[in-house]
Amino acid sequence: MTIKQVILSGGAGTRLWPVSRETYPKQLLPLTGERSLLQETAMRLEGYGGPGDVDSALTVVSNEEYRFIIAEQLRQMGVGKASILLEPIGRNTAPALTLAALEASAGGEDPVLLVMPADHVIEDRAAFQRAIAEGVRQAESGALVCFGVVPKRAETGYGYLRAGEVASGGARELLEFVEKPDAQTAERYVASGAYFWNCGIFMFRASVWQAALARFRPDIDRACREAFAGREQDADFLRVSRAEFEACPSDSIDYAVMEKLRTAPELGRGVIVPLATGWSDVGAWDALWAVSKHDADGNASRGDVIFQDSRNTLVYASHRLVAAVGCEDMVVAETADAVLVVPRSRAQDVKKAVSRITAEGRSHGRHHRKVFRPWGWYDSIDSGDRFQVKRIVVNPGASLSLQMHYHRAEHWIVVRGTAEVQRGDEVLLLGENESAFIPLGVRHRLHNPGHLPLEIIEVQSGSYLGEDDIVRFDDVYGRTVLQKSAPKP
Repeated sequence: MTIKQVILSGGAGTRLWPVSRETYPKQLLPLTGERSLLQETAMRLEGYGGPGDVDSALTVVSNEEYRFIIAEQLRQMGVGKASILLEPIGRNTAPALTLAALEASAGGEDPVLLVMPADHVIEDRAAFQRAIAEGVRQAESGALVCFGVVPKRAETGYGYLRAGEVASGGARELLEFVEKPDAQTAERYVASGAYFWNCGIFMFRASVWQAALARFRPDIDRACREAFAGREQDADFLRVSRAEFEACPSDSIDYAVMEKLRTAPELGRGVIVPLATGWSDVGAWDALWAVSKHDADGNASRGDVIFQDSRNTLVYASHRLVAAVGCEDMVVAETADAVLVVPRSRAQDVKKAVSRITAEGRSHGRHHRKVFRPWGWYDSIDSGDRFQVKRIVVNPGASLSLQMHYHRAEHWIVVRGTAEVQRGDEVLLLGENESAFIPLGVRHRLHNPGHLPLEIIEVQSGSYLGEDDIVRFDDVYGRTVLQKSAPKP
């Protein structure tokens, strides 16, 4: 029996703003260690010794915007056979899983799918793998498996699974999905011993999922099959047909299938495999504080942080020294362009602040100052009237698109590495401390021909400096022309 890992990597993680943002969300960040949450998820079955063989070619389902970042993070971990399946538009977890199931069974195989969100924390990997081993045994017999977290406290922020009798191997019969309860109800659930937190991790054969979906949501099944039939391979990425997938209804795995299993027992039974692994969905800053290492006063930190007379406080410092003096039960999160200060008890309200930031037309809700691109990244380090300064890093062998600008000129200074600059009909090779001027309206391209990252300082000047003042004539990453005519300055 083959175990196929399916990682669902969607979601913006706005409650962890300003560190997590729409274009670079929490699953791509190293919130609890040196690896990102996505990387930790991809390595979760490393060393697995239970029943079944783990397929090294895991599948990640994500959207267009994160594709190059995901590919690079997996490459850093030595995951060379990942299939990155791109959704043209978000349609929740049931369609995402269905595309992965179709891909996993396209060659006639019927693997057991282990479905995991990319943004969760599992502290005890050995305990997780023991639970997975039991999940494999259940899935092999045709069961649809939910992994239910053994609750440590009455929690109103999670949905619950109601369990019945013990089936086999410690698994419990799945009786009911329960929405997020109030505090009193949550207390009763935990005291009863019959309820588990719904963590969103599932396991079943690909064919069992497909049969259940076709029974309960034939509209989703049909739309996904049509979208998958129009798929195209694009380098490391598998793209499904946009038109067909846009017509797909949006629904979750829970609602589309799992909650309805008791009405059709012939499709397979639903079971809960208990999970006692130190699990967290890291949904907000208070959750990150809970899974972080604490000092003697209950404080947790990342980055350059000093605590003075502070207790039970989390400080996340990205770019500079942060000193927390006399803080109690607080969260302070600092990035290059924004700072958050909030009581831990009100961590859920961060999402309201992000909504307001977005409504006011600010970019801070969506973008970091540091922006990742398929060729590397840039950081807008200064700007003013008619000028902008960027630090640009280009990966070895990578190139920016062949482009031009209507309203700005650019001056490039090489700080580290070697730059190959195409400027009109010229090709220049620049070393450290050398520079090139790109006049307004001239076609140009920047390429790193070396084996080390290329770092340059770019100074833009002109009447309009927006990112939409780019006309792309050629792009190795398949990006379309952003602007065909001159934007108004």
